[in-house]
Amino acid sequence: MPGRSRPTFKKRQKELKRQEKQRDKADRRDQRKQEPRAPGGDNIDYNFNPYEGLEPLPVEEEQEEEGPEGAKEAQPQH
Repeated sequence: MPGRSRPTFKKRQKELKRQEKQRDKADRRDQRKQEPRAPGGDNIDYNFNPYEGLEPLPVEEEQEEEGPEGAKEAQPQH
């Protein structure tokens, strides 16, 4: 039965490829750990405030709504 050994061979090749990839990743990790880091790291200023130095917007007073003729609308009395 020559057809039965083929899937097993493919599985074995796939497993070998996966193991090789894991070894490569581990090697890259080790290499990164051994590289000297630049002082200062990522240069992110965590105290940055984008609103610093801006003046607050002036507060506008609310105006009463007026009707289409420009007069105040009449309130019905009960």
